[in-house]
Amino acid sequence: MRTVFLDLETTGLDPRTDEIVEIGILDEDSQILLDTLVRPVRHRSWPGAQRFHGIAPADVQDAPTHEALRPRIIEAVSDALVVIYNAPFDAGFLRFELEASAEVRCAMREFAEVFGEWSDWHGNYRWQKLHVAAAYVGFDWDGASHRAINDCQATRAVWRYLRDPTERAKRDART
Repeated sequence: MRTVFLDLETTGLDPRTDEIVEIGILDEDSQILLDTLVRPVRHRSWPGAQRFHGIAPADVQDAPTHEALRPRIIEAVSDALVVIYNAPFDAGFLRFELEASAEVRCAMREFAEVFGEWSDWHGNYRWQKLHVAAAYVGFDWDGASHRAINDCQATRAVWRYLRDPTERAKRDART
């Protein structure tokens, strides 16, 4: 089964009221399947999220809408293992599209156990931000974090570390 890595940037945190402003999808070989800004249809500004990812309303004014991109998203994820860092968040914005996938996995949850920071409060391993996981596996950012395709690259590096003993040995040899 093929694997793809997906990331979104959004106008906020609530998939019921907020919208996607950028989507990136990358395959196992780092080939970009989709890398585009997305024009929200209900939001005209998103100052809080903009401070986080840097995507302004002017940046997306001529971008396609989520609805227009739906066929391309479905094509990219169809019958694939879709790996997302913080999958519950992104999946909330793509419920319909991800039904076409074979499976969705959360790299953040799987990395938490490897990182090993226990939370007595939650009775489980503490989730780590993507930049922490990326640094842990030795990923070198080529561009800004909190942009979708760059976050896909980082997620791919974390996933390879989790799944490939050779990748793990490379990282462990550096430390």
